[in-house]
This record gives sequence, structure tokens and C-alpha cells, in this order.
Amino acid sequence: PAARSAEAGLLISINASPYEREKDDTRLELVRKRAQEAGCTTAYLAMIGGQDELVFDGDSIVVDRDGEVVARAPQFAEGCVVLDLDLPAASPEPRSGVVDDGLRIDRVVLSEEPLPAYEPELAGGYADRLADDEEVYSALVVGLRAYVAKNGFRSVLIGLSGGIDSALVAALACDAVGAQNVYGVAMPSKYSSDHSRGDAAELARRTGLNFRTIPIEPMFDAYMGSLALTGLAEENLQSRLRGTLLMALSNQEGQIVLAPGNKSELAVGYSTLYGDSVGAYGPIKDVYKTSVFRLARWRNRAAEERGQTPPIPENSISKPPSAELRPGQVDTDSLPDYDVLDRILELYVDRDQGTDAIVAAGFDAELVARTLRMVDTAEYKRRQYPPGTKISAKGFGKDRRLPITNRWRESPHQG
Repeated sequence: PAARSAEAGLLISINASPYEREKDDTRLELVRKRAQEAGCTTAYLAMIGGQDELVFDGDSIVVDRDGEVVARAPQFAEGCVVLDLDLPAASPEPRSGVVDDGLRIDRVVLSEEPLPAYEPELAGGYADRLADDEEVYSALVVGLRAYVAKNGFRSVLIGLSGGIDSALVAALACDAVGAQNVYGVAMPSKYSSDHSRGDAAELARRTGLNFRTIPIEPMFDAYMGSLALTGLAEENLQSRLRGTLLMALSNQEGQIVLAPGNKSELAVGYSTLYGDSVGAYGPIKDVYKTSVFRLARWRNRAAEERGQTPPIPENSISKPPSAELRPGQVDTDSLPDYDVLDRILELYVDRDQGTDAIVAAGFDAELVARTLRMVDTAEYKRRQYPPGTKISAKGFGKDRRLPITNRWRESPHQG
């Protein structure tokens, strides 16, 4: 290795490795291996923050030449770790030039005299690792905060339906930019239930975000009087009226609109173009619906442990998910149960498994074929969705892009 060839005492890797779930253990093993190969102390200095869809988690690591951890910094927290290292003395003969692996070494002398002895400021430390749900939630907060700030905004706007998705997005936004900078709008139609209206207001009360209600029924009636729409067109009109209203408020007041869609919905096309998909950023775009529920429960539990008010109303978590675009509508009218759907999607989207492999894993063949067909035909919607924080190895976008126009339909192996 170049570091060993250069007789280095300390190898520093300045890194911008994007966050992914379960990547921290892989990263640690890689740093250990490189330190042992180089035969010197290795410092892996990782950035924190966000850039577009990528989020960076910090978690800087220092290991000695044997791969033992000397220090590990916190995840998703800016800070400075001052560390004193016991390194071998430098060679008396300055060595410059090209070493064995083609790496050029230029030696610069900072001081002719060694630094006088002093008491170490910090002899190491191992920051506690975040549990899985807290880690993902923290990633979503940091990614959203960076996107809002770096694009010159101070406040965000969210359509609040009383459902779990918009509730989690609102909680993330409050943690990212402060509740005083979060604006929520309830836009009930004649199909909106009383509990959904109440849940939206309760969310605002619990979090302290700015809240108002603007019914869309007068606008809806005006459209229906002119067009007399029915069925799906009537349902989607409601969603598109809400999207138009949010964008109008954004133009008027200067807030950035957040889209509340989750990965399950995006995967199968369960969203309305120019409706619930409007916005500049989708904070939970890479979060499956089952994980949305889990993160909501974790956030409430964390608040209780800190003696704070849980931000998300229990009813938003416990009631059956519904778009409420027609009487008595629930998501399972159109989709499989989310627990089953998400397991199929994880195999197909995240792990690139085909029909045969997914069926062999124990899922109904007809259900698998239907689900994969929905995924394949929804690419045109996903291509038009706003960017959002990436937390998995295979998010929608550059990681997984299919042709929009295609006749490909995967079917089980015949024979």
C-alpha cells in the first residue's frame, strides 16, 4: 500500500460518503482493513449535511494500525473532536517523490522544533450509535434541513390531510427548520372525514406549526359545474385542486412546498400527477409505508421519553390509510396490505429480484405479477416527482431508472 511505502504514521481520508441504512458497520470494517494494510493509524473524516437527494451522516472514525477504534464521532451532529495520537517519529531524512503505488508524496516541514509536551485534551471516545429508527429519522431531518437552507428558503408549506404521511413530513419539518417556520394547510372536501379534519388540527396543536383551513369544495363545485367529471377524473380533480392551491400559496408567501408521497406509493403509482405530487422536495420519498408508521411511533416515543408532547396524533397512526377522494375509500381498495406490498417491493426494487425469486420467497404469484406490473407502468409518474432524501441503496431516480415507453412485462418462468 502507498501509505506503508511512504512510511506514513497517519493516513487521513477526507470523505463524502452518502448515508445509507446499515452502511456504518460496512464502513467501519473498511477503515479497519485499510489501516491494517497501510500499517498506520487511519482517520476517516466524514462530512455531515445534504446535497440534493444525498445526505451525509458524519460518523468520523479513527483506528490504530491494528484496526482498533481510537475514536468515533457522533452521527448526524456537527462538532469537533480534538484527539491526541501517539504516532511514530518521522524519518530524519525527508522523503519526497513517487512511492511504489504511483502516489506522489511531498513532505512539508511545519516546524523545526518538536511541539513541547502538554496534557492531552481528549484521549479518544466512542460516541453512542443511534438505533435504526432514530438513525433514519435523523437522516431525513438533516437532508430536509440542508435542502431548504441551501436553496435559499426559510420556511416550508405542507398540505395536512390528517393522515400519517403528511403528519410525519410535518414532524420532520418542525425538527428540521423549527415549528415557527412550518406552515400547514388543511384543504377538506365533502369527502373529508371529521376525524381527518380534527387530526390535522391536533397535529398543529401538538407541534406548534402555523395552521389554517381552506375548503376546496367551492372550487370543486365550479369545476364540476363546467366539466361534469365522474369516477377517477372526479377523484383526481380534488387532489389537483389541492396541489394548485399549495403552489399558489407558495408563490404568494414564499414557502417551499413539501410533497408527502412515500416509496410504496411512488413504486406502484398510487399518486396524482400535479396533485399530491406537487412540491419542491419529498422528504419521505425513499421511505416505505411500513417504515412511515414505524418512524412515527419512534418519534412519539422519543418525545415521551424527553417529557415532551408527542407530535403525531395517535389517530393518524392507527386509522386505516385513505386518500378520502370518494365515500368510504381506503388504500387497500386499490393496493395489497402494506406489510405484504412493502416486502414484495423491497425484493423487486431494492434487491433486483425477479418474479420467480419473489414467488419462491412465499408470495402469491398473481399478486406478485400485479404488483410488478404496477411498478413497471408507473415510471412516468416517478420521473416527474420532486427529489427527496435518499436513505436506501436503491432509491428511485439515478439508482433505478427504466424506460418510460416500453412493452416489457415480466412473467413467471414457463416450462
